[in-house]
Parts: sequence; structure tokens; C-alpha cells
Amino acid sequence: MDDELLTIGAFAARARLSAKALRLYDRLGLLSPAHVDEVSGYRYYRADQTERARLVALLRQLDMPLARIAELVEADGSDAAELLAAYWTAVETRIAGQRTLAAYLRARLSGRSSEMYGTFVVETVEVPEQVLITETRHTLADELPAWIGASLGRLGEAARECGGVSAAPFVVYHAEVSMESDGPAEACVPVADEAAARAWAARQGRARQTAVRVEPARRLACTRITKAQVAHPQILAAFEAVEQWVAAQGLSYAGPCREVYFADWEAAGPGDAVCDVAFPVEFSAR
Repeated sequence: MDDELLTIGAFAARARLSAKALRLYDRLGLLSPAHVDEVSGYRYYRADQTERARLVALLRQLDMPLARIAELVEADGSDAAELLAAYWTAVETRIAGQRTLAAYLRARLSGRSSEMYGTFVVETVEVPEQVLITETRHTLADELPAWIGASLGRLGEAARECGGVSAAPFVVYHAEVSMESDGPAEACVPVADEAAARAWAARQGRARQTAVRVEPARRLACTRITKAQVAHPQILAAFEAVEQWVAAQGLSYAGPCREVYFADWEAAGPGDAVCDVAFPVEFSAR
């Protein structure tokens, strides 16, 4: 046997890891022994495997998924660094969202919800009947922002064939969209020409669950929010503020809630108003 090979115990000491961890890395395909004795089953490692062993251990401390670790340790130096940077950016984005959610939940649990709701101005607006071209999808909350942008973009392009966009696009939530519930959500673009819209829909078949429908005139209870407030969970406070106002006014719901996007999203800054959070309402029967 090559004198440069180390027993698992000696290699574990050099790598500052346990033999148990090395066996786990072997089983997961992250770090295989240089040699396994066919008779005894003993594992032996080369001294130059130490760096990889320590790298795997450090990456696991970042809670990096095993598949990502396997990809990273096989990459060249610059590529590996880019993979790590991309992973950590995603982690920081997730943590930032969780931090905001924690602050939101603290406010609710401490009984300060009314303070949050008081920052939103709620009013009613009358919306006339509209012809809509729509795209529907079951989607979870983390997929929602990308889907909203893409679907409204596709429908905006299609509106050119349907007499043009006649009013602000919006997204209707026919059921809850969260990390556990997938809706569905319906992206809607009002258009000017119903006949052209129905011809467009007929050409689409069942692609992307597109459709045309006529939305009846609505009275909406709504509050206007900024681009920064559209992010989850800030937007939840806006929905809850409208719900609280609707209850206080003695109104009842006349349809599913929605987000109305009336501004150029790409051109807007974080503090610019871009969206109305809205519920169709009507006076409760006496």
C-alpha cells in the first residue's frame, strides 16, 4: 500500500473532522477515499484530499444543499466562487424576507396591528364593465412575482390584437396563494375589442390556460401601495387593512381580492405608488 495514504483516523485528525463525518461524505459522494481495502473495508485517504474535506465541512456550515456542494467542489476556483456567491445572495434574500415577516408577525402578536392598518388609506372606487383577456395558473407565493410580471407581459402583447389595453391590468386571487397554497391566480388585462379578444383566445387553444371573460361593473374597496410595499409580507398588511375597513363599514364581499397594477413597474422606484390592493364589495343586505 502507498505510504502516502492515511488511515481514516489519521486523515480525520489532519482534516479536523470526525471519522463519522468522513463516512457520511463518502456515502453522499462528496469525498470518496483514495483506497478501500477489499478484505478489511478500511478507508484510506491521500494527504492532498484534506483541503476538499475541510471545504465540504465549511460549506455544510452554510446549510448549503448537498447537491450544490457536490457541484461546487467539482468546479474550478473562479466558477466555484461564483457558485458560492450566487448561493449566498439567495440566502441573504431569503433571510431579509424572513426578517420582514418576523417584524410583521411581532406587530400582530403584540396587538399593534391597528397601528399598521392605520397607515393605509382605504376608499371605494367604481369600475365599469370590462372585457378581459386572462391567464390562470396555480402558483405558490415564491413563484408569484415572476409569474405576475411574465403573464401580464404576455397579455399586454396580446392586447395589441384585441383593440389595445383599455384599463389597468390586475391579478385576481381565486384562492389563497402562500408557501403552502397555490391559488389559483388569474392575470387580467382589460381590452377594447371583445370580438377580437375572443378570436385571439380561440387561436390560443388551452395554452397557458388563457381565456376571455366579461368582468361586470364593480365597486372596489382599495388602498394604494408603493413598489416596496408590494413585497411579501408587507402586502399582507395592506390586504388586512382593507378587510378591517370593509368590516367596519358594514360591507360584504362581492368577489375575490385583487392587485391592480396601474404604473410602469420597471420605471417605478421603491417609494412610488404602483398598485391598488382591492376587494369587490357591496352593501350588506339588511
